[in-house]
Amino acid sequence: MSSAPPSAQPSPPDRRGLYKAFAASLSGTSLEWYDFAVYSSAAALVFGDLFFPGSDPLTGTLQAFATYAVGYVARPLGGIFFGRLGDVIGRKRVLVATLLLIGVATFCIGLLPTHAQAGAVAPTLLVVLRFAQGVGVGGEWGGAVLLSSEFSEAGQRGFWASAAQVGPPLGTLLANGVLAVLAGGLSEDAFLSWGWRVAFLLSAVLVAFGLLIRSRLEETPVFRELEARGDRPTAPVSEVLRTQTRPLIAAILARVGPDVLYAMFAVFVLTYATKELGMSRGEAVTAVLVGSALQVVMIPWSGWLSDRYGRRTVYAIGAVGGAVWSVVFFAMASSLATVLPGVVIGLVFHSLMYGPQAAFVSEQFTARLRYTGSSLAYTFAGVIGGALAPLAFTYFLAKAGTGYVIAAYIIVACSITLVGLRLGRAVQEESLALSPA
Repeated sequence: MSSAPPSAQPSPPDRRGLYKAFAASLSGTSLEWYDFAVYSSAAALVFGDLFFPGSDPLTGTLQAFATYAVGYVARPLGGIFFGRLGDVIGRKRVLVATLLLIGVATFCIGLLPTHAQAGAVAPTLLVVLRFAQGVGVGGEWGGAVLLSSEFSEAGQRGFWASAAQVGPPLGTLLANGVLAVLAGGLSEDAFLSWGWRVAFLLSAVLVAFGLLIRSRLEETPVFRELEARGDRPTAPVSEVLRTQTRPLIAAILARVGPDVLYAMFAVFVLTYATKELGMSRGEAVTAVLVGSALQVVMIPWSGWLSDRYGRRTVYAIGAVGGAVWSVVFFAMASSLATVLPGVVIGLVFHSLMYGPQAAFVSEQFTARLRYTGSSLAYTFAGVIGGALAPLAFTYFLAKAGTGYVIAAYIIVACSITLVGLRLGRAVQEESLALSPA
């Protein structure tokens, strides 16, 4: 059904290039996920009031999460467009373009008028800019993963490839940290009036820093060899769909559980804690901050564990643990004293899936189709998992009035991940380099 990944013996790794690639992958994805996460947090905390006002606060939040979902729906377009370019013109140039796109979109969100100022034009522009964010992120992940994984050697790939995975919690940490400082240092009126905008406008400074790092980056040795051989694909998307069917399905399914668990414990929990448990915005954000800080350590450690004990083993432990913990969380959550450890442990189980994920996905595809295949898997899983989850959580909570329905949703998502792991190849000891000509 699909061709096996190449298994050539790797040449000694370029350590200097590997360190630079790790730094570029980590910093770039952190900055892009700052942009993406600051929107996610703002959607949970303020966008319902500012862009979707109404008599029912839960309805406004639901509409705000609908624009959150737009960012995920747009990802496949970014994955298709930029993934194809990454296999045709190279990893480096595409990653500069994706960083620039999402940075400009985020900065412009900080300049938007609210519904009170511009009526329906305001939420319309918000959706357009969120769409642009999603296109950028959709093209980012596959290339960021390949930067470090294609420089690393087989026995250490789980650790080095996790650089791109550390980006989301670092970005979330930075985004929520900025919002927490603004929310804590300003009055409620000031924060709703202009304070939230500062977090979006800061994107310009952060993206400039990321562009400086990526502009000095070398192309990966795998793509350089593809160029030298003249073996770049002309229609990588159709070729992936035709020749890499099982790897693509396995990678998509494996990613659903982590996306849904993250949507619960890093995004929706802000709404649940403030609107259902009566916690303050600051308390809710603090819980996510602590969990995200721990993930910065847990994710590379989980990648390292996958090098030692196997991708699928570590990944599966995270999936089973996340499913069970979602039930425990809704049974215990009542105040900061219980929500804080609940979020932290939930994100620990997410880390056990997220750390090995980059290496697991990239190992499923052949070298000449790896950017496209990884991007398609990432983006389509994002629609199935991350895009729908906050909407489903909000809807189920409104209809059922209990978090246990949400827990059931998470259990199903983690079960889908286990199916994907079973379908995927365990090829972590093989090289990502090209086969001999």
